[in-house]
Amino acid sequence: MNEKTLTELLEGVKTGAVPVDEAFSRIRQLPFEDLGYANVDHHREIRTGFPEVIFCAGKTVEQTLGIAERMAVRGHNVLGTKASTEQLAAVKAKFPEALIYDVARIFFVRKSGVQVNRASVLVATGGTSDIPVAEEAAVTAELLGNRVDRLFDVGVAGIHRLLSRRDRIEAAGVIIAVAGMEGALASVIGGLSDKPVIAVPTSVGYGSSFGGLAALLAMLNSCASGVGVVNIDNGFGAGYLAAVINRQVELGR
Repeated sequence: MNEKTLTELLEGVKTGAVPVDEAFSRIRQLPFEDLGYANVDHHREIRTGFPEVIFCAGKTVEQTLGIAERMAVRGHNVLGTKASTEQLAAVKAKFPEALIYDVARIFFVRKSGVQVNRASVLVATGGTSDIPVAEEAAVTAELLGNRVDRLFDVGVAGIHRLLSRRDRIEAAGVIIAVAGMEGALASVIGGLSDKPVIAVPTSVGYGSSFGGLAALLAMLNSCASGVGVVNIDNGFGAGYLAAVINRQVELGR
């Protein structure tokens, strides 16, 4: 139940359109609803501006659908990340209106409007193999109300590919740099731009990359100022943070 829905419910009680017993039954599940296997946080949107997001990895199809259904009933937009093929198919069957993003492994069921930010987000990748994580970041940022520009396969092995797109780097409000291997892309972009850079290390690379640890440590040790780092393969976290930054700009904070 978001703030608008709660206001409408209380108004319904005042006018007699909603019985008091029904209103009490719905309100008593705030601020969270216990499903046994999950406590669905219905007040998160009021506190943070965005509803709770379902991290689908490790959940069964039934658990994913159960959480999504309870969120949708309360009027929340439902965003699920790291979803399996089976989970995506089940969500589409349950919610025909759902948007499915196979590459990003994201589903989205829209139940309310989203504030649109004027500032844009640029999502850049070191290589093509980084695109799945980059798409998770890009789609997340888009669904949270941001314009997104994608700049793929511009890693430092052919740095002229990146330098030839300086205009797109300069036009962005926030930049998300997604790279595996040695993770140098974030430092290069941080040295070219005066905008916040969110670095996303990916698990792409050969054995000594240690599943993305090498890129993570390189990004944490970046000599460029204005670079922040999220965890390995955490495209969602980067897209969410970019949306929060742009929203602060939009609100003049």
